[in-house]
Amino acid sequence: MVKLTIRDLDLKGKKVFVRVDFNVPLKDGKVANDLRIREALETINYGLEQGATLILASHMGRPKGKPNPEFSLAPVAARLTELLGKNVIFVPDCVGPAAEKAIADAAPGDALLLENLRFYPDEEANNPEFAGKLAAQTSLYVNDAFGAAHRAHASTEGITHFVEKAAAGFLMEKELRYLAGALEAPEHPFVAILGGAKISEKIEVIENLLGKVDRLLIGGAMMFTFMKSQGKGVGKSLCEEDKLELARKLLAAAGDKIVLPTDAVVSSGINDAAGARVVPVCQIPEGEMGLDIGPQTAAAYAEIIRSARTIVWNGPMGVFEKDAFAAGTIAVAKAVADSSALSVVGGGDSAAAAEKAGVSDNITHISTGGGASLEFLAGHVLPGVAALTDK
Repeated sequence: MVKLTIRDLDLKGKKVFVRVDFNVPLKDGKVANDLRIREALETINYGLEQGATLILASHMGRPKGKPNPEFSLAPVAARLTELLGKNVIFVPDCVGPAAEKAIADAAPGDALLLENLRFYPDEEANNPEFAGKLAAQTSLYVNDAFGAAHRAHASTEGITHFVEKAAAGFLMEKELRYLAGALEAPEHPFVAILGGAKISEKIEVIENLLGKVDRLLIGGAMMFTFMKSQGKGVGKSLCEEDKLELARKLLAAAGDKIVLPTDAVVSSGINDAAGARVVPVCQIPEGEMGLDIGPQTAAAYAEIIRSARTIVWNGPMGVFEKDAFAAGTIAVAKAVADSSALSVVGGGDSAAAAEKAGVSDNITHISTGGGASLEFLAGHVLPGVAALTDK
């Protein structure tokens, strides 16, 4: 780590602003999935044990810059209280008199959770005045919200200009260690697996990875753009017609690094499970669409994955939410989990796929930030990381 971490800060008796990522799903007024909250516990417990007062802050959803009870963090405070085994003080605002008084009254060892930062448009606009208000009662800042590190918002970038020291929390440190380790010093063979719908969303990732990997396995709907660029018929499969020339160039530049499917599961549409069948990729019927990689491809990919020493996976192989089109993704997930390689899975759909396959515990690292991990894999500097204090 070239940036300060929470271990480098003297926390005793200090009020510390901690940016967490508690953007979790809610159902019937309760937290439906607490993974992101649990991932932040190491940093929170450490801060409390060191005698700090923790001012926890997060966004949730897209409330469009105004208060909306549907996106309140109150249920998160309740769940965090249960997980910590101590009361977390919920503050019904993130700036202003209520927040100022709650922070002023808090004692060492207290944890406060501020209301949703995005109830103010100033958060996403990275308004300096708003950032200054967030930092008004602290000189120390910890960012443990890797999932929001690719955004230059008031609580991820702006606030760092108003504190003495800005450090990474344990989760942020772990995310950067695994992602940077995989990209900058991978053990070979290095195999990347890319899925998802569109080449356009992964162009920079493909370009960045091609210079680093030994093999790049392609799945998801983006495979049909590659195939059509080779003159193959893809039926009514999802295909980016305006990216065919780009796909041709990527394949030419890659040599034998890019591996494309040889068979696919097709049907008339995502709701036609009964019509699902396997065909060679060069024989997709005109009125049907490819919705998963086929078993031959899954077996070939598993063989390549088995030989890997480093694996990075981002994006499902098909419409894995539907059982009829989930086999390819699950086969890849199981192959990654069975491998002895260091395996890093980019968040979002890939994490959900690993969970569906029941293999999450056998993956070295599953990222909590889908968008942030994608930006990192594309070789971009994350504003929330760049803003932290250098060691």
